[in-house]
Amino acid sequence: MKTAPLQTNSWISTLNSEKFLPIILSALILAQGCSSESPVNSSVNDESKKPRIALIMKSLANDFFASMERGARQHQESNSIRYELICNGIKDESDLGRQVALVDEMVAAGVDAIVIAPADSKALIPAIKHAKQAGVIVVNIDNKLDQEILAKETVTVPFVGPDNRKGAAMVGNYLASKLEKGDEVAILEGKTTAFNGVQRKLGFQDAMNKAEIKVVSSQSADWETNKANTITSSILREHPNLKAVLAANDSMAIGAVAAVKALNRSKQVMVIGFDNIDAVQTLIREGKVLATADQHGEDLATFGIETALDLLAGNLITPADMQTPVDLINQSTLTD
Repeated sequence: MKTAPLQTNSWISTLNSEKFLPIILSALILAQGCSSESPVNSSVNDESKKPRIALIMKSLANDFFASMERGARQHQESNSIRYELICNGIKDESDLGRQVALVDEMVAAGVDAIVIAPADSKALIPAIKHAKQAGVIVVNIDNKLDQEILAKETVTVPFVGPDNRKGAAMVGNYLASKLEKGDEVAILEGKTTAFNGVQRKLGFQDAMNKAEIKVVSSQSADWETNKANTITSSILREHPNLKAVLAANDSMAIGAVAAVKALNRSKQVMVIGFDNIDAVQTLIREGKVLATADQHGEDLATFGIETALDLLAGNLITPADMQTPVDLINQSTLTD
């Protein structure tokens, strides 16, 4: 995939640079790799002067985060002289306790920076505050931490990621162009405690309100395919005139497509998503999903890593939020 352009920071020009020639990592680092349970050998920190950056993601079962991990690993391989990378993730979006534990483990291991996509915008803040108190640089990607709680705790964490509300409104506007005033639609929300989920719901609502389209149901499916399938089936039975399902991520869109098909409503009900995972690209080509939003998951972690490297080098004295690209994906924009 093409690397998404980012206009807000000068370091983005280094992402594809050939200035830094790859070197062979030690057997110890290669053995460590990136996984949901990456062991950390404290002796590495003693033997290397390169900064160690920990990437902590959400569900590695989600294709979006699998793509994020691949992008991060590729970036580190191309910049191996600059830093070492430890990748971690949790089994699903609900495993908050494990993600909190991962932050604590990375602090105990003595990493220099943590780049984190928090599963919950509030629950991770105490662990992140502890990390910063221990002198660890923290960069927030993907799902923005709660700004009110951060301010209350006097914690400053830069956010590197897309405008989720704007992205959802963009996809919603495209759907609205296929509908008529007064048509009925339903929204499948993400986790209600996740900032990006809330913002995507608001973006969908913005687009529907603008087009005078009626939202007859809005329920959380917690980002999960199976739950989205069950909820969509119930909504379709309750609302026989439903014209579309707006899913706040592609995993839920897949569940909605299955429900629509099972009830023989594929010709009447359109589905949109958010994330642009490979499986949904296939469904778009087949006409089963109308559109999705691409927030360039394969690049998102690298944006955060470059920000962390700038902070470690003292190039960003006062870190600020940095907006990353989000693009509309439909049949006409997909490339083979």
